[in-house]
Amino acid sequence: MTREDIYQRLAEHLSELPIGYPHRDALVEILKENLTTREAEVALGIPTDVTPLRPIGVHEIAKGTAFPVDEVREMLEKMATRGLLYRAEMADGEPGYALHQVGFGFPQTFFWKGEDTPQVRRMAELTAKYFNREVTRESFSPTTTKAYRYIPVEKTLKPEKQAVFPQQAMAQVIEQAEVIALGHCPCRMAYTLRGGKCDHPKEVCIKFNRMARYVIERGLAREITKEEALEIIRRTEEEGLVHFVDNAGADIQHNCNCCGCACWNVGNIRRRKIPRDAIMATYFLRETDFEKCIGCGECLEICPVDALKLEEDRPVVDEEWCIGCGVCATVCPTDSITMRVRPDRAGQLPPSNFEELHERIMTEKGTSHAPPKGAQGPSRAQEGAKA
Repeated sequence: MTREDIYQRLAEHLSELPIGYPHRDALVEILKENLTTREAEVALGIPTDVTPLRPIGVHEIAKGTAFPVDEVREMLEKMATRGLLYRAEMADGEPGYALHQVGFGFPQTFFWKGEDTPQVRRMAELTAKYFNREVTRESFSPTTTKAYRYIPVEKTLKPEKQAVFPQQAMAQVIEQAEVIALGHCPCRMAYTLRGGKCDHPKEVCIKFNRMARYVIERGLAREITKEEALEIIRRTEEEGLVHFVDNAGADIQHNCNCCGCACWNVGNIRRRKIPRDAIMATYFLRETDFEKCIGCGECLEICPVDALKLEEDRPVVDEEWCIGCGVCATVCPTDSITMRVRPDRAGQLPPSNFEELHERIMTEKGTSHAPPKGAQGPSRAQEGAKA
């Protein structure tokens, strides 16, 4: 097998993940930049028919390679140390490894630290070249169930809605977390390293439970308290940033706080490059109490996706593009804005937990359900909060 063949095969292998990487020459270029041919061959031994963050044992991975177990173990550890693989302790106490799926570490591991080095700048260029809007849409569009959902600003949800959607408030997501980590926003970091202008804060990327343990152990982010996490959420709402999390009711691993300047989802929606429902789950839309509304237009200025306009001093919502984030309510002087359930989402809830979410995505994509031999769930130490 030639050197070129190895990287082409690995690119194809990565495309087979449940949330996989569409095969492009730019992806092959990234792989060549970061992996030796021997490491690429070892990565080819890591199964793709698994949910994100599910580690595979070294002996099982070695069966898919031509290398002795000890060499495989050494190369896996080196790749994990460089942030190129997910690593976690398995139920039997041994280290396990998994390929990063889109949004679960690649290309984020290059940017979570907030570093500005020649290598990080190089990766900012290469990932921008690869993750264009077509690749982004292709990564998230194949399934009806989306990996992520928007969470509204809490004040916009009436108590009865919070009772029906208990996980639709960041305070509750944070309260249920066992471990919390804080890193830098990969989108904003990569954007500014390439010369883009975005004045929003960068260290606002929050991870929970398994993801938190991983980024803390790898030195990619720092551990924070629940109180610190709540303060970050408050500050991001003041900045007009949008909360999104895993599209699950429990065991949530991610929270990103996105802007329309740089972020892969909000930015593409704001610029009308990718339809909202093609890449993200949106359960709510804005509702305005026109008896309170004074038509000041403050909400138009802060809307992260430009989904509002004034008609005869009344804000009108473009419901094809509104993401139900509630950011507009943070500047409303009359508290006239709330969120209502989307009519076509009435009675729908997110999958109950992280594993169910990704099993559903695998089913819709046609990926095998059964974990491959050697795959294990997280150890008790690695387990996140469950419902």
